[in-house]
Amino acid sequence: MKPLVLLLILMASPALSQDRMTLILDWFVNPDHGPIIVAQELGYFADAGLAVEIIAPADPSDPPKMVAAGQVDLAISYQPQLHMQVEGGLPLRRVGTLVATPLNCLLVLRDGPIRSSADLKGRKVGFSVAGVEEALLSAILDQHGLGLDDIEMVNVNWSLSPSLMSGQVDAVIGAFRNFELTQMEIEGVPGRCLFIEEEGIPAYDELIYVANPDRMDHGMISRFLHATERATQYIVNHPQESWEIFAATAPELRDALNERAWADTVPRFALRPAALDHARYQRFETFLLQTGMITDLTPVSGLALDVNAQ
Repeated sequence: MKPLVLLLILMASPALSQDRMTLILDWFVNPDHGPIIVAQELGYFADAGLAVEIIAPADPSDPPKMVAAGQVDLAISYQPQLHMQVEGGLPLRRVGTLVATPLNCLLVLRDGPIRSSADLKGRKVGFSVAGVEEALLSAILDQHGLGLDDIEMVNVNWSLSPSLMSGQVDAVIGAFRNFELTQMEIEGVPGRCLFIEEEGIPAYDELIYVANPDRMDHGMISRFLHATERATQYIVNHPQESWEIFAATAPELRDALNERAWADTVPRFALRPAALDHARYQRFETFLLQTGMITDLTPVSGLALDVNAQ
């Protein structure tokens, strides 16, 4: 074989040997997904021998079900929902962390009548996802000797900040502090977040990667997490440059809301996405049991895995 031909084959071999991986997001692409998009754009997935297909879901409730059914390799989901999905029998495990702090908050009007969570009595509270958000509200109200019967819950069907700004509800649970809060300010109706981790709720990982433990490829997922760790390091070191890389991937991303959300989200990305905090998952499982949202305690090993330790 001629040397030039051999050289070309060797140069092409990494691309030919890449493993294909499918990742379904929790929602349309937004700054919460920064490490994934930056890893893709800077070639970190390719360096790890991966060809990652990134999919936005048609329905945000689909990703955990799709990964449980083996239709995709990885899905982005939420730690609170994971506990209840495992209780419901879905074969899921957390295998990595994307956003390592709560983003959820109880959002109210800045100049409105609700100054603290004690003021929720007799008020309308909007929500989008039943179950976990009821548990969060119940725990918040319990601090003040109140319960869900003391408020009116209104399903606003993902229209969180608009329902608050229009006066349809007095507060919303499930609003993200890095999005809806900024959206309201841009719209000229400023809001204020009551941070749920300061309202009696155990801290948790907002966005996580979940996989089916019976189908997952530990080595492939480990390489994926290493690539997103590299991307997170780049984002933290180069926040403006990484924003430009991210925003250049789609014209609809380049607006004031996404740019400000990017800056607000950067400090919340998991610096060690593969690392597992066992105590955090145990605390939240216990919290859900105490609120009656689950009936049995699942050990951490049934909820989350450290793929690098397997």
